[in-house]
Amino acid sequence: MKVALEFGELLPYVAVFARGLWLTLQLAVVAGVLGVVLGVLGALARGAANPILRFAGGAYVELVRNTPFLVQLFFIFFGLPALGVKLSAEFAAFLALTLNLGAYATEIVRAGLESISRGQRMAAASLGLKPAQAFLHVVLAPAFANIWPGLVSQIVLIMLGSAVVSQIAAEDLSYAANFVQSRNFRAFESYIAATLLYLGLAIVMRQALLALGRRLFVWRSTGR
Repeated sequence: MKVALEFGELLPYVAVFARGLWLTLQLAVVAGVLGVVLGVLGALARGAANPILRFAGGAYVELVRNTPFLVQLFFIFFGLPALGVKLSAEFAAFLALTLNLGAYATEIVRAGLESISRGQRMAAASLGLKPAQAFLHVVLAPAFANIWPGLVSQIVLIMLGSAVVSQIAAEDLSYAANFVQSRNFRAFESYIAATLLYLGLAIVMRQALLALGRRLFVWRSTGR
C-alpha cells in the first residue's frame, strides 16, 4: 500500500505554524528565566535555618515533582476559577510551566549550592566581603557554573513538555499541528512538521544556552 505524502498541503498554514512556534519559544524563555529564579529562592528556602521555610520549600518541591504536569495545568486553568481566579490560557500555561520548572530547578540549584565547600565560604568572609557579595560571587556563581548543563537540560525538557498546553487551547506549536490536520486532514505531514520544529528548537535552545554558559563562566576555564 503506497502512501502519498503531500507536504505542499501545509504551505497555506505556514503562518499558523509560525505563531505556534513563537508562543512555544515565549513559553520556554519566560518559564526558563522565572523558573530558575524560583529555583534559587526554593533552594534557599530548603536550606534555611527557619523550619517553616524549609517545610514550605520541601512541600512545594514534593507536590510538583510527584504530580503530573497536565494535572497541575488543569488545576490552574480549570480549578482556580472556582476560587474566583480566572486566567487566560496563555497566562495559565506560563504559570504552570514556571512552577513546574521551579520545583526541579530547586533541587538542581540546591545540589550546586551544596557543592561549594565551607572553606570557600569562610575564605570569602575572611576577605571582608558582605554576606550578599559572598553569596553572589563566591557561592552562587560557582554553583551555577557546576549545574549549568543540568539546568539547560531541564529548560529544554520544559519546552518540550509545553506541548500539552494545547489541551487548554493555548495556541502553541502542538495546537498549530492539531489545527492544521483538522483542516486539511494531513495528520502525518502536520505532525512530522511539528516534530521537526520541536527538534530544531530543542537543538538551537540547548546550543544557545550552553554557549551562554561558556560566556558567563569563562573565568572557570581561565582560572580566574
